[in-house]
Amino acid sequence: MQTMTIGKLAKQSGMGAGTLRYYERLGLIAPVQRTAAGYRVYHADAAQRLRFIRRAQALGFSLDQISELLLLSDDPGAGAAEVKHLTREKIADIEARIRDLERMKQALKALEERCPGHGSTADCPILAALNQEEG
Repeated sequence: MQTMTIGKLAKQSGMGAGTLRYYERLGLIAPVQRTAAGYRVYHADAAQRLRFIRRAQALGFSLDQISELLLLSDDPGAGAAEVKHLTREKIADIEARIRDLERMKQALKALEERCPGHGSTADCPILAALNQEEG
């Protein structure tokens, strides 16, 4: 099987070598060997694994969740139900974040509507609201 150095893999994947070393420390990728000079050498299929990681990150999965997905992907006997479960959890997390962002947006809109946008910052209702005591 074809192999490549960390530099070549970094260039091919569009990621830095530092990122690849970090992923190695997390167990997401692994070199197949080291050269006599200590350079990491990876199988060519490591590039596909990095694409998997990048796509999963773009969908909002954490590196811990990606590690779980990779373990499931590496195990041909694993059930798709676990993958679906992880995906449903991610969807629920995203929906909760959307609700939180919508609440923040509405609160900011209410503050923005109270501000005339002129005068001194001492009279700014936005700053006054931010300076209020909790309670």
